[in-house]
Order: sequence, then C-alpha cells, then structure tokens
Amino acid sequence: MIQTVEIHRVPTVAVSGAALGADIADIDLNEPLSKEQVTAVKGAWARHLVLRFRGQSHLTVEGLAAFSRHFGPLDKRPTASGSMSSAHDKLPPEITVISNVKIDGKPLGALGDGEAVWHTDMTYNERPPKGACLYAMEVPPTGGNTHFSNMYLAYETLPSELRQDIEGLRCVHDASRNSAGELRLGFTDNTDPRKTIGAVHPLVSVHADTGRKCLLLGRRRNSYVVDLSLSESEALLDRLWAHATEPKLTWTQVWKVGDVMMWDNSCTMHRRDSFDPASRRLMYRTQIAAGVAACSELIA
Repeated sequence: MIQTVEIHRVPTVAVSGAALGADIADIDLNEPLSKEQVTAVKGAWARHLVLRFRGQSHLTVEGLAAFSRHFGPLDKRPTASGSMSSAHDKLPPEITVISNVKIDGKPLGALGDGEAVWHTDMTYNERPPKGACLYAMEVPPTGGNTHFSNMYLAYETLPSELRQDIEGLRCVHDASRNSAGELRLGFTDNTDPRKTIGAVHPLVSVHADTGRKCLLLGRRRNSYVVDLSLSESEALLDRLWAHATEPKLTWTQVWKVGDVMMWDNSCTMHRRDSFDPASRRLMYRTQIAAGVAACSELIA
C-alpha cells in the first residue's frame, strides 16, 4: 500500500518596512498546521510583533479559534450573554465580536463605530492577555483602520537619562473605562488619577519570552505613577505617551475582508480610527490568555 505524505509549505514572511509588522503568506489558517508552520509563525511573531494574514475569507470561527490555540489557551469573551443579539450568543465562547451592526435592535458586537484610543489590552488586570487575533468579515469603505506601536522601540529610543529615571517606577492602570471611553458597569466616574482603581505595573516591563525591555503604558486616562505628585506623574506620562506614539514607531493596518491580524499584547499598543456609522464593520476576535508579566480588552 502506497502511503501519501501531506506537504505543508513553510509560510513566507514579508516585512512591512515600518517599526513593526509583517505579512505572512502561503498558509491556510482554516487547515491544520504542521509543527514547522507553527514554529515559523511563532518566530515571525517574536521578531515583528504584529502579523497579517491576508486572503483568509473562507476562515470559520472554529478555524480562527483552532489557529489561535497554537499560541496559548484562549480566554472566553468578556461580553455577557443576553447583552448582545442571539446571533452573538450562539458563537463559540472563545469568540468575541467587534462590530457596529445591530440585529433586531441589539448589538451584534462591541465597540461600535467610534475611535478607540491608544491602549494595550486589559493592563488594568494583574495578568493581561498574551495576545489576540482579529478576523475581518466586513469592513467599511473608509475608516476603521488599526494602528500599532512598537513598545520595545519606544523604550529603546528614549533619552538615556529618561530611561534611567523610569526604572523601578510603577503605574496604576485604570479599570473603569474601555478603549472606546465607555464607563464600565459597577464603576463610578473618577477624575482624580490618584484615586484610580486597577492593577499596578512597572513602567518598564520585561517580555517573558524575549527578555527584552519595553514600555508598559496601558492607556493614558487616569494613569498614575505611584509615589509621585500628581503634577509630576502627569508630566512624566505625557512625555512617555508623546514619545511612544510617534509615527516612526507605528504601523497602520488598512483592513480588507479576509484579513487576520495577530498582535503581541506584551510589547505593543494599538488604536482604531472611527468610521461612518452607516457603514458595516464586522470582526471576530480571539484572545490568547495571560502568559506574560507585561501587558485583552477589546481592540478595534
């Protein structure tokens, strides 16, 4: 009897040329991956922080979850059953929907059509997620782009004196609002950063896998650097944020249907542009559970 051996092509990597990001081709995310393919994707992820897989329009939500599990266990979606449409609630529990679409008056997903500010996902938790994958099913004709920033380079390109000044400093990360600025249930509005409720993390984090140092800023609103005066904390954070979001440290994803984006939450930040609310945007998202001591809240 002749045995047939299935051959899996090794994915090809095309670097974006920006501060981070790469396109991964010659791979079908809906098919079981070989060890060699998984190893190649992991290596590219470690080097480029954000990966884009184009032309995956046939991908199922089950396929998205199966691909994501190669990189760690998956968190269950944070959106509560009953708060969204019935179509949302029928999805596998590891799938979060990011969308402005409504069905029978109920949202199909979270975050709507507004801007999502620069942030790293869920740093208000003691153990933020390791990463996430986001799959585009419907995209607006314009707007809704996602921008990523390289937090390794943000740290490494700081003036040497400032790098020394922030070593050992810790920052409180606000848990009261999401990346779209919406107040979460159970929280009261607070305008004094010294009273911020949330996890405390070092400003300088060490990536658990690469051992490289990076900035860990979370999100700007209501952040507070422990043991500094409010004015000192605000001035320091303003300086760090202005530096970390400079265009030279960023890369922009202009979405196409069938795109899958995968990002390392420990060493990147991201934000989303707003878009016309009359346009439809539908994304499926998985969240790779905490495995790093540095940096999902919903991405846009």
